[in-house]
Amino acid sequence: MEQSYYRYHLFFCVNKRADGGKCCGDGPAVEYRDYAKQRVKELGEAIDGNVRVNTAGCMNRCGEGPVLVIYPEAVWYRYGSRADIDEIISSHLCNGQVVERLRIG
Repeated sequence: MEQSYYRYHLFFCVNKRADGGKCCGDGPAVEYRDYAKQRVKELGEAIDGNVRVNTAGCMNRCGEGPVLVIYPEAVWYRYGSRADIDEIISSHLCNGQVVERLRIG
């Protein structure tokens, strides 16, 4: 099987609900997505393979958010700080280790 161009895809939910209901976009989801993009770029070759950080609409995990999912492993994370983003990037992307304390089922 041919390997994908990207080793990892990170999808950050940045959705804002029109009805005012709880959603990932209530907080700094866009800021953290942008921060992740910056950190991935800075780390460059410290990450094995190409990484793409994407924006996603609602992923129906609003009560657990803000959330991101990393493919191809389909590992879901909640996060609340830049330190959480740093830990996800260094552990998961650089070292292949899931951050269990931030993982959601």
